[in-house]
Amino acid sequence: MLYRKMPRVKEEFSILGFGCMRLPMNGSKVDETSALRMMNAAIDSGVNYVDTAWPYHGGEGEAIVGRLLKGGLRNKVNVATKMPSWLIKTRADMDTYLEKQLEFLQTDHIDVYLLHSLTDDRWANLSGLGVIDFMEKAKAAGKIRYIAFSFHDGLDAFKKIVDAYHWDICQIQYNFLDVNYQAGEEGLKYAAAKDIGMVIMEPLKGGSVTAPLPSELKTAAERANYSHPTIADIALRWVWNHPEVGVVLSGMSSEEQMKQNLESAKAGLANSLTKEELELMSEAKKLYGSKIKVPCTACAYCVPCPMSIDIPQCFRNFNDAALSGNWEGQKNNYLYLLSGAREGKSASVCVECGECESKCPQHIPIRERLKEVAAAFGA
Repeated sequence: MLYRKMPRVKEEFSILGFGCMRLPMNGSKVDETSALRMMNAAIDSGVNYVDTAWPYHGGEGEAIVGRLLKGGLRNKVNVATKMPSWLIKTRADMDTYLEKQLEFLQTDHIDVYLLHSLTDDRWANLSGLGVIDFMEKAKAAGKIRYIAFSFHDGLDAFKKIVDAYHWDICQIQYNFLDVNYQAGEEGLKYAAAKDIGMVIMEPLKGGSVTAPLPSELKTAAERANYSHPTIADIALRWVWNHPEVGVVLSGMSSEEQMKQNLESAKAGLANSLTKEELELMSEAKKLYGSKIKVPCTACAYCVPCPMSIDIPQCFRNFNDAALSGNWEGQKNNYLYLLSGAREGKSASVCVECGECESKCPQHIPIRERLKEVAAAFGA
């Protein structure tokens, strides 16, 4: 495992972080046996950064991570979790949620405590309630070690938040398709220049680029001596190629995904991609960017839906069909997953209440996109 040092962080973090948003499932429940096996294997391979949050897995994510890490694993990793910024109405709420999170995680401290999914409005609310004073006191009390934030808004808002405090770490969405999206490359460099450690989420855009390598890219892949079946390996290495990046989070849902990511991390050096590899990524950006229908990262903040629509799955099938060109196959998969015995979860039952759109960090016009899904798949 490769490690990188952040300016205001004492230890080195593994360049691959274990993201716990998409743990392996057994039906509607997290398969904790498989998740524990994955966690042990990742830590044995050198991963020392584990990321979770209050809303993950229907609000059970932190408690699950607490159970996974008990019995000695906790002392081998740095745990990151996040204050649910949208739920904070008073200063007292900050204490309440932190204490609950410590209890769920079965720990006396959180290594990296982030203000979750900041926007301009959420930052205005939290700063007005004295969140920095709260964070500093929690740090002085030993309950948190590093003060951080994660971000989902525009570049101007990002710079304002960066300039408001000497943050230890910040977390942004960044991948080869989202170079100028939200904070983007400019935000990455802006924050890193102020000695803020950079953690990257959605390096594979929620799995959107894990479909088989498109035929249109095979010539460029051959020039780059790239033989992987998908673009995922080089997409991860493209993020690590940036020297400003510290940790790249991957939401691993299977042991196979974890093995692939660990293998990619062996070559995750800064400034290591060749000219031909960079040309491959440039062509991939043009191709995938033209095909992706919905910029969904499957974060699942939009659910539960009042009509029980599985919005992330709707968009996953829609994007996978567009990327692969296999519309019939994806339609069959969509109908199997979201219709029939599971009637009520397909896009066609949307009543356009708009509740999902107020929660979406990507600001997707979900109601309109669901109409497109229903039209494409007939349900």
